[in-house]
Amino acid sequence: MPNPDLAAEQIRDLRALAGFIIPPSAAHDVPGADDDKIFGDIVRSLERDRDDICRALAHLATLAGGAFADLGPQRRAEVATAFREAGGAPLTALVRVVLLCYYRDDRVMRSLGQEPRPPFPKGHVVEQGDWSLLDPVRARSRMYRLVD
Repeated sequence: MPNPDLAAEQIRDLRALAGFIIPPSAAHDVPGADDDKIFGDIVRSLERDRDDICRALAHLATLAGGAFADLGPQRRAEVATAFREAGGAPLTALVRVVLLCYYRDDRVMRSLGQEPRPPFPKGHVVEQGDWSLLDPVRARSRMYRLVD
C-alpha cells in the first residue's frame, strides 16, 4: 500500500498509532484499525487531510524521539498519551480518518448489529433520544449575529 505522500517510516508510525487508537477486540470479534484491509483504506483516504496528517506524524516522531512504531508497548502508550494531550487540528484530522475508515468496514458494522450497506436509499431508523441533552446548548448565548 505505497503512498507517495508518506515516507515508509510515516506509514509504519501511522499503522502503529491506528492500532493503538483502535486495538482489535476478541470480545467483539473485530479487528483493530491496523488491520490490513482497514489500514489500506486509511492510507487511500488521506486526501484533503494529508498535510495535517503529515504534521501529526512529524509531531508524533518528535515525541517518540524517532519511529513510534519501534517503541515498546509501555513507551508507545506514554508517547500516545502525550500526543493526545497535545491535541490540535493535525491530530483531529488523523483520528477522523482512522475512525471513518474503521467504521465503514463491514466486519465492524456487523459487530454493531448494522447491515453493512450504504445508508441510502433504504435509510436507517434512528430512535428518538432524550432531547433534554440539548438544553445546555440551547441555554448558551447566541454565537452569531443576526443579519437583516
